Amino acid sequence: MTNTKITYSQQGDYLLPDLKLPQQSKCEIGVFGLRHKNYLLRYHRIRYYNLLTSGKLVGYLSDIDRQANELFATIVDQLSEKEKVTEQLKAENQTEWIRRMNSIRNRALEIVNKELIYK
Repeated sequence: MTNTKITYSQQGDYLLPDLKLPQQSKCEIGVFGLRHKNYLLRYHRIRYYNLLTSGKLVGYLSDIDRQANELFATIVDQLSEKEKVTEQLKAENQTEWIRRMNSIRNRALEIVNKELIYK
């Protein structure tokens, strides 16, 4: 049996327990991780707060961000290869290359959002 000591602090006429969240690891969370965090806050609050109070939120968001970045890079590479958007096209016609790469990136972003971020 564990003996846990609960400490209290006085707030006006009331004694409130001093509650602390467990330490979370220091991880970088990028754009995709922050988007998923906002999605959880808006549509899956219970899951968000379970992750937060268990100390797993930062690691979870960091992992989602890493997976999303890898998926995004893979999709962009595959689509640019499939549609023959090469460095040669970039050298010959920069405007066309930019237009096609923007289209590829937008499609890749839609896929990542659907598959990982808003799921």
